[in-house]
This record gives sequence, C-alpha cells and structure tokens, in this order.
Amino acid sequence: MDGTYCLMPPLTPEEQLEYAACNPEPVRIEHFNPRAVIPHGVTIEHLCAAMNDFVSFMQMVNVRLHENDTSRFETMLMPANFSSIVGEFVTANLPKHSPGIVKNRYHNGHPDMIPTGRFPNDSVQYAHEGIEVKSSRYFKSWQGHNPESIWLMVFMFDGNRAVDEANGVHPKPFRFLRAVGAQLEKSDWKEAGRREGSRRTITASVTDSGYQKLMANWIYNAPGFPM
Repeated sequence: MDGTYCLMPPLTPEEQLEYAACNPEPVRIEHFNPRAVIPHGVTIEHLCAAMNDFVSFMQMVNVRLHENDTSRFETMLMPANFSSIVGEFVTANLPKHSPGIVKNRYHNGHPDMIPTGRFPNDSVQYAHEGIEVKSSRYFKSWQGHNPESIWLMVFMFDGNRAVDEANGVHPKPFRFLRAVGAQLEKSDWKEAGRREGSRRTITASVTDSGYQKLMANWIYNAPGFPM
C-alpha cells in the first residue's frame, strides 16, 4: 500500500434523496394519545413498539436494496399489496409486545387479532371479539369486505408508489401519519356494490359516522400533521 485512499465520488442530489428515503424516522411515544382507549390490554407503548418494528424493517430492507442498486421495497409493489403488508406486519408484531392479544391463526379469519386464550388454538373463522387492522395511504372511506360490528384500527401512512418516478415525484421515506381505532357497528359501514358484469370484489366503506368514531379516539398523529 502506498498510503493513498480511494475516495468515493460525492453523491448527487438525486442520490442523496434516494438514500434519505431508505431511512424512515421512527415514531415517538410523545406523539401518541395517552387518552386513547384500546381493548384487550393494548397500550400506546405496545403500538409504538410494533410500529417501530415496521420502521426498522423498512430501513433494513431498503438500505440493503440501495446497496445493490435496487428499487426501494415500496416502489416495487402495487399500492394495495404494500398497504396489506403494512397491516399484516403490525398484526404479526403487536402481540409480541402486548400479551393480551394474539394473531388469529385461522386462515383469512376475522378479526385479525383476537384475545389471548379466548378461542381454541387461538383460531377462529369469525368473531366479534378482537381487533381488525386496516392500513391505507388515504385518510377516510376505508374499505372492508363486509359491514360488521368490530373494533377497527386504521394505520395511515405516506410513502412512494411504483409510478412516482415516472410522474416526477421525489423519493421520500416511509412515514406513519396517523393511527385511529374504535368500535364500529354495521350501521357505520356502507356496501359499495358493483356494476353488472363487473369482476370487482364487493366491498363496504366506513361511513361518516364510523369516521367520526375513529377520529375521536385517535391513537397516533405525526408531528406537524393536521388533525
């Protein structure tokens, strides 16, 4: 060795933005609502930990993808698929922090999480006890498959989509914006239906009454994000 060093060329502004987008900011407990009412012994501390589990997952995956000059995880997937992954990840990880609840082991069982020990083998096809989880880039009109009475928890987030680069949208890190939860009744849903000949899955949307219940019991709100 002659004592010289091989210096890497400085990152371009575009490369700096892309690398910054690989490193989402963790959620912090001071931005959670200490008055939020959550069933089955779940606390805001439990939710903070589970949400940060996903933040850490995104950072780990995207930094490694960036090192391989590969697109970030959220930009590879269809938006609906990525939203589903956000919810599934929280559903799988929240029980690690909150012993009063478990992931429903029944394939496509409802709700997503159920009280620990309430059902044989922690598995049930359909029940009213538990917590159903939704995740979305949107801030209202969330959808489910059927109108139902259930405690619903919704995680709202921001992040790039696969089409963003082509549309001139700059890279941005994944970010949880808000989490809300409340007991909804069948009257808080409206069936969307479908046109004759359509192959679209029939869904139901949360109505204004359900939205007001959820917002009244907000759990997390990102700093600077308007309520």
